[in-house]
Amino acid sequence: MSSTSKARLAVAGVASSVLLLLGSAGTADARSAAAPAAVSAAAPAYATWIADVTAVTTPAADYLAGRLDVPGGRTAIVLDIDNTSLETYYSGGITTPAVKPVLALAELAKSKGAAVFFVSDRTELLRWPTEGNLKAVGYPVDGLYLRPLFNFDPVQANKTKARAAIEQAGYTIVANVGNNRTDLDGGHAERTFKLPDYDGVLS
Repeated sequence: MSSTSKARLAVAGVASSVLLLLGSAGTADARSAAAPAAVSAAAPAYATWIADVTAVTTPAADYLAGRLDVPGGRTAIVLDIDNTSLETYYSGGITTPAVKPVLALAELAKSKGAAVFFVSDRTELLRWPTEGNLKAVGYPVDGLYLRPLFNFDPVQANKTKARAAIEQAGYTIVANVGNNRTDLDGGHAERTFKLPDYDGVLS
């Protein structure tokens, strides 16, 4: 078989895997919709969630406004994706809307010269749709770290490695924002800001 044919087969295989993953996500959404009312009731109303997010991003913005005015070095912020940067739990569809208070935080950081990196436990197979979604809703994307293929390490270990890699590239991570302790624990950030996850309901 020619190298061109092999390449085409490899691309087709990856595309099929992505479609299967997206299909599985749709099935999971359907299962969630059919879940008992008691489970769904654990998450607050959308307006309450946004208010709770804003209660965290407001002091985060105040901190960034001051911290990024200090000259010197390459600075960056790190954002989780699901239920941090994108409204994964509350909104469906091909393009998931941005969490507006977090988008404003990213825009503030970028306007002051900081790079904006995303670190997620999504599989590497979803790089293209994930990056496309982030950019489509207005996020500046200077880097996207996803779970490598055939990697079975704990979530926190992978996210810590990603932040370490960002530092090794010459950046100082001035803020790390996520809605789960696995997004934040492990160091490699000057400050962490935890958004609500309501005891794991918004994973």
